[in-house]
Amino acid sequence: MDERPVALVIDDDRSTRLMTSSLLEQAGFIVEQASDGLEGCDAFERFKPGIILLDVVMPKMDGFAVCEKIRSSSAGQHIPVLMMTGLDDIDSINRGYQAGATDFITKPINWTILQHRLRYMWRGTLISYNLRKSEAKTRALVNALPDLLIQVGKDGIIQDLKFHNAYYNVFSPEKLLHRRIDQVFPDDVSKPIMEHLGLALSKGEMQFFEHKLDLPEGPHHYEWRIVNNGSDEALAIVRDITDRKVTEERIALLAYHDPLTGLLNRHSFKEHLDQAVNQARRNGHYVSTLFLDLDRFKRINDTLGYNVGDLLLQGVADRIQDCIRKGDCTARQVSDICTSSISRLGGDEFTILLPEIKQVQDTGKIAKRIMESLSRPFIVAGHEVFVTASMGITVFPLDGENADSLLKNADSAMYNAKEQGRNNFQFYSESMNASSFKRLELETSMRKALDREEFVLYFQPQVSLLSGKMAGMEALIRWNHPQMGLVQPLDFIPLAEETGLIVSIGEWVMCAACIRNKALVDMGLEPGRVAVNISSLQFRRHSLVNMVKKALEVSGLDPGHLELELTESSIMKNMEVSAKILMELKSMGIGLAIDDFGTGYSSLAYLRRFPLDVLKIDRSFIKGIPEDHDGAAIAAAIIAMAHTLNLKVVAEGVETLEQLSFLREQGCDEVQGYLFSPAVPPEEIENYLKKEAETDPGIRLRPGI
Repeated sequence: MDERPVALVIDDDRSTRLMTSSLLEQAGFIVEQASDGLEGCDAFERFKPGIILLDVVMPKMDGFAVCEKIRSSSAGQHIPVLMMTGLDDIDSINRGYQAGATDFITKPINWTILQHRLRYMWRGTLISYNLRKSEAKTRALVNALPDLLIQVGKDGIIQDLKFHNAYYNVFSPEKLLHRRIDQVFPDDVSKPIMEHLGLALSKGEMQFFEHKLDLPEGPHHYEWRIVNNGSDEALAIVRDITDRKVTEERIALLAYHDPLTGLLNRHSFKEHLDQAVNQARRNGHYVSTLFLDLDRFKRINDTLGYNVGDLLLQGVADRIQDCIRKGDCTARQVSDICTSSISRLGGDEFTILLPEIKQVQDTGKIAKRIMESLSRPFIVAGHEVFVTASMGITVFPLDGENADSLLKNADSAMYNAKEQGRNNFQFYSESMNASSFKRLELETSMRKALDREEFVLYFQPQVSLLSGKMAGMEALIRWNHPQMGLVQPLDFIPLAEETGLIVSIGEWVMCAACIRNKALVDMGLEPGRVAVNISSLQFRRHSLVNMVKKALEVSGLDPGHLELELTESSIMKNMEVSAKILMELKSMGIGLAIDDFGTGYSSLAYLRRFPLDVLKIDRSFIKGIPEDHDGAAIAAAIIAMAHTLNLKVVAEGVETLEQLSFLREQGCDEVQGYLFSPAVPPEEIENYLKKEAETDPGIRLRPGI
């Protein structure tokens, strides 16, 4: 008879069920599955599992209701329930705990962390079972528990305790044994302990509560579960939940704040702006909204790298806050103004809320103060950097009745400031439609750019860490605009995708990249494969395969010298159709890569399902390593996972020797980034390959490195 424990996986997503079941089976469980809440409740009654993994959002009956129903039965009171949720708001997490969840993990799931949590939950389950089974085994098992156990009498005197070494400084026997609760804990802690102790003894029900203790090393949070252990005494199980509290606070911070600067994010700022507008509507005050955009910020990223760009954004945020602290034009406290009125909307865009303005002119004074502050040089990573800003200003109720209209009009005013020469601020007026005209003009110019042959291709080398030679290159489009000069992709690709022009532009890129690579091959050089980015709109078009065939036919390029880079989101829209398209491309001999891995679904399921060759680690995980331990751990895990699936790994955004050394140690296959070369015109790639052919193999850095 099979005596292995039974695990029940309840999730309406088949891929998640399969992946979770595989992990559980590897851990020694017999796995049963259910695809919705009602089926899950029925499976619980039939299989009597020892552990349950439960999705939150499901048809027919959601995870909260399923958990409550399981907990309401005598058989389900002690079974560990791990809730898997895509909801990241605090209310949903609290609701999960209230429903009886033992723990939770957010989607997309980090499978490594899930394995550890499953092992820990199952170990706790076995210990709990043995505790109930025999008093003789209790003492031995208690010593292995990571929790503190306190036996306390009804008079509050501590009679006995078992503690983990981690608790010694606070809960040592010398400090607690034979003393009253109120003698060892402050009033705000001892009083609730005694109240819950009395309830546990009088009602016979477990009492649960949490509290905080301020310790020399910082605040610690503890969870108490007090159970009746006889007529005159109770057992308190105390757990240090500081790490969990820190995680919860971090979730809240991420939900409402920009992770780079700590400022409000777009959603939070709009909430604050709406509140200020409602208050001003009642009290008859003005509310000002400032929309700030750094001028030519992209050149900082392109020239000095994204690390420097991020540090500069943090410095800009600090200076804006300093300027608002000095402001005296509102009736609110300075600390409130600083912490709740500034946001980073994304990129290099910031918004500032000035509530309860008495005079409209005061807004201009603060805008001028901000611009003067930003005009002073920044010292960032040893570089002296100068930036300016363009700013648009709206005032409630003159320029809008709600947050959306005020922000929209402030954005228009900001673009007007840029058209006035940048490095200035403009108040909104109804005649400001220059931004809309500019956008329309850009779209019109882009529609003619193909016919006028204004687009050009740049190429960034991809270097093999095994041979030190160029293994391939990524094709990157630039727009050589007759008036605006060289336009970077971020300035026109989003508009091309929105208007659908990306399809025709992408077809040109595909053909031009193949022709250029074939020319390099015909020269006797070894360029390797050329990687071409495929937008989600291109991928959804059924003509993608024909477009690729046409480019190969026109250029004469061998399919093995072409690689298509796809985003996670584009192939996950319709997995059945995506799989069919990818299989057809793969059968032609074309390489297939997932770009920016880790920023989207990051699911093992689709990696196994699709015929992929290459996985590209997003630059956000590379830029902080090796100092950023979380990023380093993620990058290492991705490399190991990809190699397990026989995928080659390419790391993007490699800018330092330390990053290169780390990636080489982890077995990364190829790298690209400023450490080797930025994206360069075709003739420079040709020179790169010729020089490589003339010299000994070895990683060659670009001049100045």
